[in-house]
Amino acid sequence: MIDFLVIGGGIAGLSAAARLSELGSVTVLESESALAYHASGRSAALFERNYGKPSTIALNEASYGFHKDAEVLSPRGIMLVGNDRNTAEFNTDFVQMKLNRLTISEAQERLPILDPDVVTQVGYDDRAQDIDTDRLNQTFAKLARKNGAIIQTKSAVTNIKRTDFGWAVTTVSNTYEAKNIVNATGGWVDVIAKMAGIMPLGFTPLRRSMARIPAPEGMNVSTWPMVFAAGETWYSKPDAGALIVSPADEDLVTPHDTYADDMVLAVGIARFEENVTMSVTRLLSSWAGMRTFSPDRTLVLGPDSNDTSFIWCAGQGGYGMQSAPAASQLLADLVANRTPAISADAVAALSPARFS
Repeated sequence: MIDFLVIGGGIAGLSAAARLSELGSVTVLESESALAYHASGRSAALFERNYGKPSTIALNEASYGFHKDAEVLSPRGIMLVGNDRNTAEFNTDFVQMKLNRLTISEAQERLPILDPDVVTQVGYDDRAQDIDTDRLNQTFAKLARKNGAIIQTKSAVTNIKRTDFGWAVTTVSNTYEAKNIVNATGGWVDVIAKMAGIMPLGFTPLRRSMARIPAPEGMNVSTWPMVFAAGETWYSKPDAGALIVSPADEDLVTPHDTYADDMVLAVGIARFEENVTMSVTRLLSSWAGMRTFSPDRTLVLGPDSNDTSFIWCAGQGGYGMQSAPAASQLLADLVANRTPAISADAVAALSPARFS
């Protein structure tokens, strides 16, 4: 009998497995042939502590020490750009993210392609850092395995039944008996809940498309910041000598191995070009991932209100990588009846009970 059967091998499931493996036996089931196959392997992750709602920010703050010790952070910086048409959105983002003002010339020193004829206001935070997502996923997987956790790929769940002792979970090749289920399946969390006879909470998987484009000829982009447009209508980020550009799309999709929409990418690239002095003539590659949100766009962490042996680790949206250390620690603290490190208000804001 397994103590904790974690369904999902992305950052949510791997981090939960690592923490829960200190409390009992753990098995992780991942449907794909590799870990972190979907959103966790397609993230342009940044550690920006003031990004998200208050409860997410609390998780970000509490996650920093783990990220630093795991050596997954590297300098990046984040820049917010605005123009005369989006002043209200700029001011909202500027205040929420606690940015500092830059003059246009100061901004151009950090981003030489910025168009001063279009961009009229700039915010900046030099504390924002890149997250090595592969290293973070592997760090949690190693911690879980060190504590005896078993991680199974190619193990799509086909059936879940309640038993007198817990749960019987059937995959394409095996049946597992467990005391507790941890639902960490990203876009599929409501699908798994329904399969288990648990009331779904109304999660929405939203597609996010990305294009990788060549850097401007003769320019070294490695030290450029990640750039967000006011209202998050597009963003760009250096990536291995090139640039990633996204339209920051949030198109509702059914859970699947999603792919980029060419027309959506074209819109995002056009928005990017409006604010810079370079033109995009070709793509190096493109892809898409799913960012899955709860109805209030806040993470859902903890035992289900009606069945405490069904544990939610869901709704990470665009915050999964930066919040994973503290989110998984909170999950373990709740299961072990320990006092969480974050505030009681943040714990309540993250609890599944808010949907009861």
